[in-house]
Amino acid sequence: MKLKLKDYSFFIFLLMISSSIFAQTKISGTVTSQDKKMLQKVQIFDASGNTLATTNSKGYYEFETKKKKFSVVFFLDEYELNEVIISTDAKTQYNIVLNPFSEELTEVEIKAQKRKVFELKRLKDVEQTAIYAGKKTEVVLVSQSTAALASNNARQIYNQVAGLNIFENDDAGLQLNIGGRGLDPNRTSNFNTRQNGYDISADVLGYPESYYTPQAEGLEEIQVVRGAASLQYGTQFGGLINFVMKKPNPNKPLEIITRSTLGSNNLYTNFTSLGGTSNKVSYYGYYNYKQGNGFRPNSEFNSKNVFTHVGYEINDKSKVEAEITYLNYLAQQAGGLTDTMFKENPFQSNRTRNWFKVDWLLYNLKFSHNFSEDTKFTFNFFGLNASRKAVGFRDRRIDIVDDPNQPRELLVSDFKNFGFEARFLDKYTIFNKDATYLFGVKYYNANNKSVQGPGSATSLADFELASDEFPNYINQSDFSNPNQNIAVFGENIFYVSDKLSITPGFRFEYIKTGSDGYKRRTNLDGAGNPIGFDEEFDNITKERSFVLLGLGLSYKPSDNLEMYTNISQNYRSITFSDVNIVNPSNAVDPNLEDEKGFTADLGFRGDVNNYISYDVSAFALFYNNRIGDFNTTIPPVNNVGLLRTNIGKARILGIESLVDVNLKKVFDFSNDYSLNVFVNSSFTNSEYTESKRAGIKGNKVEFVPDVNVKTGVRAGYENFLASVQYSYLSEQFNDADNTPIEDLSNAVRGKIPAYDILDVSLSYKYKYFKLETGINNLLDNHYFTRRATGYPGPGIIPSAPRNWYATLQLKI
Repeated sequence: MKLKLKDYSFFIFLLMISSSIFAQTKISGTVTSQDKKMLQKVQIFDASGNTLATTNSKGYYEFETKKKKFSVVFFLDEYELNEVIISTDAKTQYNIVLNPFSEELTEVEIKAQKRKVFELKRLKDVEQTAIYAGKKTEVVLVSQSTAALASNNARQIYNQVAGLNIFENDDAGLQLNIGGRGLDPNRTSNFNTRQNGYDISADVLGYPESYYTPQAEGLEEIQVVRGAASLQYGTQFGGLINFVMKKPNPNKPLEIITRSTLGSNNLYTNFTSLGGTSNKVSYYGYYNYKQGNGFRPNSEFNSKNVFTHVGYEINDKSKVEAEITYLNYLAQQAGGLTDTMFKENPFQSNRTRNWFKVDWLLYNLKFSHNFSEDTKFTFNFFGLNASRKAVGFRDRRIDIVDDPNQPRELLVSDFKNFGFEARFLDKYTIFNKDATYLFGVKYYNANNKSVQGPGSATSLADFELASDEFPNYINQSDFSNPNQNIAVFGENIFYVSDKLSITPGFRFEYIKTGSDGYKRRTNLDGAGNPIGFDEEFDNITKERSFVLLGLGLSYKPSDNLEMYTNISQNYRSITFSDVNIVNPSNAVDPNLEDEKGFTADLGFRGDVNNYISYDVSAFALFYNNRIGDFNTTIPPVNNVGLLRTNIGKARILGIESLVDVNLKKVFDFSNDYSLNVFVNSSFTNSEYTESKRAGIKGNKVEFVPDVNVKTGVRAGYENFLASVQYSYLSEQFNDADNTPIEDLSNAVRGKIPAYDILDVSLSYKYKYFKLETGINNLLDNHYFTRRATGYPGPGIIPSAPRNWYATLQLKI
């Protein structure tokens, strides 16, 4: 039975009353295999894709329904899908038997069965202890992708997420750089990035950049929630990106998958995972190794990544899970290019001593308890102990060759943070209507340190300070940045009818950030001799608290159509990377302020008789105090460069759509075939509506291509699958001045020209083996996606030319 509303209190601005419950029928039963083994983790869906239940360790399930007769789908990976007609007038107990895939079943048929379920599987109104009703959500089904997973090819992996802008820096996918709707893609810093629901970025408030990206081969799916995620997941304008790792096989004690990949530029990767379930203990883990030379000189890299998950089911209602993630990688950085250098040879490099190193240790402990099917609680305790180190030469004059006898610049940042997030979700009734509320609390504490100064004069990957040897090095800084954050949030779904829901929400934030340290710039005469220095000391503590509000509406006139809209406030605090680092290409406004604004979505999504799946929406994003760069004279050296400041108010409007057509069903092909065509498009208009600086009002906002299109064909015959994808982005700017000309010496500002890319992927499966191969950038276009103001530049960072890969997988 559902709990009465009187048992719980909730939003401070709503007064609840107790009420009666609709009459419902309980459906229950067990799910077993042909050999009578109880199957756990079987997902049970209704016809509209809502998750009704999941079987427990004893194969038992139950759910309640008001319907008299309806279709239910039972799904478990590696078993044939079973669709059953439930009639509550006939009986209420249904014991189900699932058949394993036969050897004769082809890869196309297996994927067709999975796709039938996964096309239905979107982020529902309620999932565990999260509410998504009325929000713009997208789910990347990584395990079903034919992308180049070994190299984390974001252009392919996110090909059905509308409007994403991607920086393509390397050919190994060591870092993810995605933005959208005018958000800087650099290290995905404008999204709240999570793994299995907990934070993974360097510092959620002070430095929300993600140097760690989960290996795609270990992912089940990627959940993307746009700006309305600001209420539940943090205040960022971008929203949420949650990487959902693969789960332990619930019905095998041991499952092994190993994948080895070879590719262009001496690329080699190995991904090996182990997983399984024994009684109440489940486990999953992987080791991933990467190495390669890169597609430019001075671009070699190697990476090691370990992930471990262990779960213990205390009983049918309670479970505890622990996870540890470790990443270590070292990469040589080829540096940036000027426009002239790019035209001469886009793959040249005059930086031989630039290196970058990351050590990333994440941990999480999760406790979940279901008081009932309608009342759930989760608690995550998480933490990070990490560092990023960069050493090299990044002079603003990009065409200057690095002098091997001079010291290099060293940047070292250490990140230590921990926190917890508790969530409580309850379903109840009010005025004889269903409702669901979520209440949560988050605490976050960080103490980070950053040091800038002279590195050694060698060409080695040496990350030790050489201050004694080079006391007059031009750029130096040393800061401690303590941060503290307390958040209280809540949302409530009111079902006005079976078709219409309204979801108000709030988030209260208390933020305390600090900066304690100094930065120093040494002045030189014309001969390069020191003639004094400018020094600034900080000992600042800044506190602020505020409330963000939001509202979402969802109308579902049928099982195949939903209309949704939402509006939510957003906020982005100043990061210490905005103010602490001395950059020869940038200056920082000492009066820099936090960003504020809001986002809104209006759209409709669904499918047409399983022929066409679609999601079409319009969005609006409004900034106050948008932080950006414009041309200025940087004192005291009086060189033209960029000033980082609050540019002004900005407005970004657009239309995003994804349409996927199942041509197999249109032309009634046999089950041996599959054929889909998709078009993912975004058309965006951006403008600065107000600015204190002359010449900015009316300009386009940075990182906003007017047109962003990805389209492709996915086809298959029996065990052979293929996909072809075409991507096109129109030109965009990276500075608020919309610099129209090329700066032949600087190249940190200017246009990013339009570019297009064609990718091809193929796969073939035979029993326990699977071969995947493909060619990225088939037409070998020479293009770039970013102009970096610091590392890995400064300057133009070229993207990869035509390259190939081949992966052999063994699954036992």
